[in-house]
Amino acid sequence: MEYFGYLASIIIGLSLGLIGGGGSILTIPILVYLFKIDPKLATSYSLFIVGITALSGCFSHYRMGNLKIKSALYFAIPSVFSILVIREVIFLEIPTLLFTVNGFQVTKNFLIMIIFAVLMMAASFSMMSQAKTEIQSVGTNYWQLAIIGAIVGIITGFLGAGGGFLIIPALLFFANLPMKEAVGTSLLIIFINSTIGFAGDLYIGTPIDYTFLASISIMAFIGMLIGTRLSRKIDGNKLKPIFGWFVLVMGIYIIIKELFF
Repeated sequence: MEYFGYLASIIIGLSLGLIGGGGSILTIPILVYLFKIDPKLATSYSLFIVGITALSGCFSHYRMGNLKIKSALYFAIPSVFSILVIREVIFLEIPTLLFTVNGFQVTKNFLIMIIFAVLMMAASFSMMSQAKTEIQSVGTNYWQLAIIGAIVGIITGFLGAGGGFLIIPALLFFANLPMKEAVGTSLLIIFINSTIGFAGDLYIGTPIDYTFLASISIMAFIGMLIGTRLSRKIDGNKLKPIFGWFVLVMGIYIIIKELFF
């Protein structure tokens, strides 16, 4: 399972490099089901893996002129605030055992995985619909961009997911960016969000296995290099429906596994 997990980690970077999102959607299931990491700790690990992988993609997209710093900052600043509030205040107050229904215990870990599965299915529909149409607005609406940034921060803070599937359409519709610039800018936002979130976890004393994190990050980094190179030749928008179906199946699998096994 662990060997398969390392191979699957390449897909994290591949997805980020090709379509600017989706990698974090896969990170949690890989960590929880293939490496048997506790879901709460997996959210911290996910922040590091996705963040460091996104950073490597930022350099490539910067050289290609695909980074829009102003849009990234308007999105990232409120997003970071939401992340810190969720991870360092609210998340810590959620009890391990939430409640019991007919003998079935609803725990924090169960809640994380179920919400994550729902998020995966929402992401899958988003990817499939975006592949069919790409509509842009006129001008940049920075206030709406900031509001969506705060919402994405809540998701990132609670689930350790970068939120690329939300960032991409926000940059397309509210920042009026072409697809390739949206992908590059999305990676910068994901890097900022994930890095701040992981730094907050270190501050509160989350135990970290750096050797394990480094090994997974290297595999994801390899995937990022491959994905970034392929993005110059392949339209990532055309790959989204395929990846969307894959993510949908993964989300359904998580719900079935958590409820019945």
